[in-house]
Amino acid sequence: LRQFKAVGIEAEDVAKRLIDYGFHAPTLSFPVAGTIMIEPTESESMEELDRFVEALKGIRKEIAEIESGEFNQEDNVLKHAPFTAKQVTASDWNFSFTREKAAYPASYLADFKYWVPVKRVDNAFGDRNLICSCPSIEEYQTV
Repeated sequence: LRQFKAVGIEAEDVAKRLIDYGFHAPTLSFPVAGTIMIEPTESESMEELDRFVEALKGIRKEIAEIESGEFNQEDNVLKHAPFTAKQVTASDWNFSFTREKAAYPASYLADFKYWVPVKRVDNAFGDRNLICSCPSIEEYQTV
């Protein structure tokens, strides 16, 4: 995916957009920087593999829209992915692309859509700082 840096697209953008297509974001930059690691197992059906290929082709078309100038390097579905239900249904929509393009990039999503609960987080910060929302140790102690 490093070839797409020329138009501002990083491996993370592709990984986050895969979520909008209904897939778990793949491992990023391991073992090679600027890549995603895709590891389908023998338990995946041909239908599921075909759906994944369709998603990758759709993402490639979205990158081509940036390459052609239809969408710019900052305001495109890849840079803003994934999209939450709250964001797509809010009154304000300040993007150059449609809500439908953001939320339903493939036809099968009209019947089956996973909505992420949150947008992107600061991955570098999260990698360097453990943040736990668990109760404190003291709360687990019994008297």
